[in-house]
Amino acid sequence: MGEDETKQGAAVAGPLAGVVVLDVTHVMAGSYCGLLLAQMGADVVKVERAGGGDDLRQSQQRSGGQFRPHDAVNHSKRSLALDLRDPRGAAVLCRLAERADVFVENYRPGTLDRLGVGAQALRARNPRLVTCSISGFGGSGPYADRPGFDLVAQAMAGIMSLTGEPDRAPVVAGVPLADLNAGAFAALGILSALHERARSGAGQHVDTSLFEAALAYTIWESALWFDTGAVPGPAGRSHRLGSPYGAFRTQDGMLVIGAGTQPNWERLCRALDREAWIVEPRFATSLQRIAHKEELATSIESVLATQPSAHWEAHLLAAGVPCGPVQAIDRAHADPQARARAMSVSLGVADGRERHVVGTPVKLSRTPWRVGDRAARYGEDGDAILRDFGFSDGEIASLFTAGTVAGGPAGR
Repeated sequence: MGEDETKQGAAVAGPLAGVVVLDVTHVMAGSYCGLLLAQMGADVVKVERAGGGDDLRQSQQRSGGQFRPHDAVNHSKRSLALDLRDPRGAAVLCRLAERADVFVENYRPGTLDRLGVGAQALRARNPRLVTCSISGFGGSGPYADRPGFDLVAQAMAGIMSLTGEPDRAPVVAGVPLADLNAGAFAALGILSALHERARSGAGQHVDTSLFEAALAYTIWESALWFDTGAVPGPAGRSHRLGSPYGAFRTQDGMLVIGAGTQPNWERLCRALDREAWIVEPRFATSLQRIAHKEELATSIESVLATQPSAHWEAHLLAAGVPCGPVQAIDRAHADPQARARAMSVSLGVADGRERHVVGTPVKLSRTPWRVGDRAARYGEDGDAILRDFGFSDGEIASLFTAGTVAGGPAGR
């Protein structure tokens, strides 16, 4: 793509240009779903709770704005602060839904139904509306009413049992896999429903959960259990089905090497000047290398310890061996490949600091995904949003006066 990490060039309409999304979500999973849709070009209206905004915004405020979790997943959206507990606020949301294409929420099942703004009620007013619910465990089943968080989903779906070192306590993944995957699967479901609506003219409901999103990502480990009956455990820094395939210590750090296939294994042996390993009985076949992976790792590290990671990275790549350094977040974003692929994007200066967000992971040639504007201030787009949806000036003024709608550019 060639874009640098601080700008994205001239504006081009995204693939979801013209699609209007009501993002009635809080915390990570739902907000991430809305962010993905916004990056595809949809007009995403973030409907926040009157009285301070969503949970992430309030966490951000408590940190004094130093850490900005709300902004990370809510930039490129507009903000409307609405009191849904007020019947007038519920009525406003219903009117918005009549003109919207997508409605996303991630409250516990039944919460919005009790307020009269659940998916079924909104689709009754707008049969073309695609509605989506993201919850801890889904809208049906014995756990439907249970609260769910990323940690709980990772534990119950088996992710934690597969993470960490053997014979050590289970470890949660270093990123919120269940939250982010649920948001991504929700966006995928919404795209599916929009595509089908183009044929049928009718909306439908999309239902996903943190638990299912986590369990779906055990596809390889589940297949192992389905096929063999063996329950996989944590693989540590290696791979359960290939060796050497993992992280190895060098003179100054860690290098991952992917040499689990026979051709790559033989290339590695030659690159390390250890061709005898190719015919060594303990290492000659993939199964033998897996059975003796700890011995093999020790042998490999004894060679790698003689030079720094940068030396071995260049040397092994030249020999055709897949490898790369283990990098912390700062190094990952400074990596030339991340910069070339615009994976760090500037939203401009706020509070005296330049603010960056993660760029889009998908590149389309004609209608690219884009990072848009900074995260909206609490409720700052309320006036404009209500006008866009057909509310009169008098209605808007009345809603602000009553406190049904909060925020606004005038700081009401």
